[in-house]
Amino acid sequence: MAKILVTGAAGFIGFHVAKYLLERGDSIVGLDNLNDYYDVSLKEARLRQLTPRERFTFLHGDLADRRTMENLFAAQGFDTVIHLAAQAGVRYSLVNPQAYIDSNITGFLNILEGCRHNGTAHLVYASSSSVYGANTRMPFSVHHNVDHPVSLYAATKKSNELMAHTYASLFGLPCTGLRFFTVYGPWGRPDMALFLFTRAILEGKPIDVFNEGKMRRDFTYIDDIVEGVVRVTDRTPAPDPEWSGDTPDPGTSYAPYRIYNIGNNNPVELLRFIEVLEEKLGRKAVRNLMPIQPGDVPATCADVDDLMRDAGFRPKTTIEEGIGRFVDWYREYYGV
Repeated sequence: MAKILVTGAAGFIGFHVAKYLLERGDSIVGLDNLNDYYDVSLKEARLRQLTPRERFTFLHGDLADRRTMENLFAAQGFDTVIHLAAQAGVRYSLVNPQAYIDSNITGFLNILEGCRHNGTAHLVYASSSSVYGANTRMPFSVHHNVDHPVSLYAATKKSNELMAHTYASLFGLPCTGLRFFTVYGPWGRPDMALFLFTRAILEGKPIDVFNEGKMRRDFTYIDDIVEGVVRVTDRTPAPDPEWSGDTPDPGTSYAPYRIYNIGNNNPVELLRFIEVLEEKLGRKAVRNLMPIQPGDVPATCADVDDLMRDAGFRPKTTIEEGIGRFVDWYREYYGV
């Protein structure tokens, strides 16, 4: 039984990961600041699914508070840290950039320092498919260069990968970064397309369809994400003996450091995604076709070969299955 810190435990992915780990017998400390970026009551409802469990402890705290984080790590002595807390959202980073620096940069530094000084055996952290930025070569591979982000959110996630590599190299801290591709499913984030579309369609309101629905996304169901996170967490990275500074591979290192994509490896056009949602809801959407937004990319597709090779896992849930499960949850949770 491991003692694991899950940051962002009241968030979408953090809640599901914590729940899975508790069910398999691990001891979990969940950290979250319960900020109001989206509906706090949804975060509190997720926590109510976790707090009755005897091996779960919740701490209300902010990653960016250095003293709080120092005290937490010193008192708990975590075997593993799964760092999923962050200021999320590409478009919001155009409006409130400081929030991304506080949470995603300062907060991540505090996580790294806590792991470094308190003997954490493995840090697993959330990166994002957004780091691929202006790349157009598909599918996106962890072995591709990612030096051209197109949003501050993406730049902070790229920074996290660089910071993690530094700590893996200098201090031997094993670090694994996970680039998530458009995660969706029950208990999802209200600022994401599936949640926004479902609410609007059921209320008879139009939906904003960016890039006129021609965007393609590697929509990845939450259960697949969780299984990938846990499998990677259980596999501490080791230095790659074949890594060479003459031809540096971005996905591996001479240090105990790895990067993985977790995506469905099956991109779907946004218009098709909406069609499936209409089928599951039994209602048609009123579509407000709009141009692509600043910071958005037209397409994403994950190369998951490394994840398959090292963790023996490929995400597989179809959008028909995944959207259906989300709609069932949404109707039950909101009573519609």
